[in-house]
Amino acid sequence: MSSNLSPKILLVLAVVGMAAGIVLVDQRDVRAGEVASTPAYKVLEPIRHGNLTVFPVVAAKSYPTGEFMTLDEGLRSGDVVVTEAGNVRGLIRRHTVPVIHHDGAEVNRLVLVNNSKRPLLLLAGEVVSGGKQDRVIGKDRIVPAESDPVDLSVFCVEPGRWVATSEHFGASEAMYGGGVGGPVARAHPPMAMMVQPSVRAKAMADKDQGQVWAEVRKQQSAMETVEVSAGAAPAATAIANTSSYAKVNENEEVKKQVDAVARPIEQNYQSLIRQLRDHNAVGVVVAVNGRIIWADVFASTDLLEKYWPKLVRSYASEAVVTRAKEVEVGVSQAQAFLADMEGRREAIESEPGIYRHTEITGDGFKAFSLTSLLPKTGFEVHVAKMAD
Repeated sequence: MSSNLSPKILLVLAVVGMAAGIVLVDQRDVRAGEVASTPAYKVLEPIRHGNLTVFPVVAAKSYPTGEFMTLDEGLRSGDVVVTEAGNVRGLIRRHTVPVIHHDGAEVNRLVLVNNSKRPLLLLAGEVVSGGKQDRVIGKDRIVPAESDPVDLSVFCVEPGRWVATSEHFGASEAMYGGGVGGPVARAHPPMAMMVQPSVRAKAMADKDQGQVWAEVRKQQSAMETVEVSAGAAPAATAIANTSSYAKVNENEEVKKQVDAVARPIEQNYQSLIRQLRDHNAVGVVVAVNGRIIWADVFASTDLLEKYWPKLVRSYASEAVVTRAKEVEVGVSQAQAFLADMEGRREAIESEPGIYRHTEITGDGFKAFSLTSLLPKTGFEVHVAKMAD
């Protein structure tokens, strides 16, 4: 394990096995035919770098998630096709190959076809690049195997462009792969970018295109200021000359800033995940400048590992542009944040036999739960929680 890990984490590794018997998050009511949906979570000692703090989360139980395909896997294999809504009107499946018909596109709507024999997992905050504008997925969902065309609720994260760069959408070659950008890019295949929590929140909670655009511009301006203060004037100029959230984050100078924060935490937790595999490392609670802002928790360690490279960079992007007086935040606060899931209001959207999406509004937070309703599942695949 990296010498940068807190000695307290090493101590926790020796005793974490006891966590399985401790119920730290109340179980929600189990619906008929489903397994208990929320395992007991335990927050471990944090990993810190600069103003970013990540608390590893372990669970009393892990669930089998091997059948799920991620968006990244689907885009790389070609089994998943994402295109403008107008391009697939009247789409007919013929031997699993879609027939494309061209027509008008819509800002907040894309169409996806899953030609794989595996169900597809989509997470809110994932960016697909291309088409007439880059878009961010607005909510978690599951797309069944060999699906008919599915309408996706999306938000534009590239105000200003409405000219097609490609017929279909893909992942970020420059951010995570394709041999661009040095060792980090070479270490990961192309992945769909995950927007930082402040932008993700506008799509998930506010569901308002204007607010998403406003947040994209705000973060772009903040990153431009960071580059100016760091003496990278050409980078600041390049940032100012684009409206694309993806291109801002693919800028070489921006990537250096983000990687300087992300890589130590990515590597430390990756090492910790391997050691905690038998104890079900499933997620993180995230704090910036000592303020807890977010949590992402998955049904299994395998899913966490697949999403970790882009999740940690989304958190690091938030940390790079967030400047405030730092305060100390500890395990007890992170545990309390994760444990509080009791809300004043609950909204449920369901696709029978496929998934249920639950949005909980509580005092000072919103939480989002994606439960699989596919055969032999019935468990929460992903839980995200944001502080207001």
